[in-house]
Amino acid sequence: MRFSFWPGAGQPWPEILASSKHAAATGWDGVWFADHFMPFQGDVGEPIHECWTVLAGLAAAVPLVRLGSIVTGNTYRNPAVLAKQVATVDHISGGRVVLGLGAAWQESEHVAYGIDYPSAGGRLDRLDEACAVITSLLRNDRSSFEGRHYRLVDAPFAPKPVQDHLPLMIGGGGERRTLRIAARWADEWNIWGTPELCTQKASVLEAHCADLGRDPGEIVHSANSLLVLATDETWLAGRRSRDYGRPVVMGTPAEAMEAVARYQEAGVSELILPDFTMPDPSRKRDMLDLFINEVAPQFR
Repeated sequence: MRFSFWPGAGQPWPEILASSKHAAATGWDGVWFADHFMPFQGDVGEPIHECWTVLAGLAAAVPLVRLGSIVTGNTYRNPAVLAKQVATVDHISGGRVVLGLGAAWQESEHVAYGIDYPSAGGRLDRLDEACAVITSLLRNDRSSFEGRHYRLVDAPFAPKPVQDHLPLMIGGGGERRTLRIAARWADEWNIWGTPELCTQKASVLEAHCADLGRDPGEIVHSANSLLVLATDETWLAGRRSRDYGRPVVMGTPAEAMEAVARYQEAGVSELILPDFTMPDPSRKRDMLDLFINEVAPQFR
């Protein structure tokens, strides 16, 4: 399995950079960054850094690890422009970028910034077309496309990414449309979910693959989970009963191993762990080190 780190977008750039460098230096496989312009809850005026600008900075400053968006909101950028951004960041990184792409869900951002927010079906229609546009641009010297929402007219695309095949990751678990889009276009698929949910959604993805004539084994599965890890039982005791609102790998290293084993059994090949439960930089590094040194080796 791969194990990747996700620094929160609201932190100061020096901390994002320092924690990402630390992850790369200590054996983590990837660094992922969310694509949002403002918080979803609480004080919407709190700072949030822009995803692809941060990834460009990390590409220049952080070696070794894969770098990806988790996930880019398709409505925020024209897909041809996004493809150029992604290819450029791939060059800066030396060929380590993954494009995570989703339909976009945070209505408040669209309203605040004057970005059109179509219906769920409209956003998914745009996502499907965007996958066609981006895939064609990344793979062909010239591309033409005529869709309902996007158009290319003999569009050149150079330079190509450093990677021969830059991975496209589709994020989301909508069973009727999102997973069908993933079955058609994705090299990787990502979801927030427990191992049980990952198993259930993967079965739907496989059914779409069968319908489209796609080998489901071509699609790498990843999952996101919060992490609350320590050897100090007293410290853990005050956190075990909290409702974090998301899946959590919780407890001692032995308990974390059991949780990761369930993800592995569910077909998850990459576990992505945000630092949202690690507000203190020192505690964050201790938790990341404990996981990568005590838990991760059992699954590599």
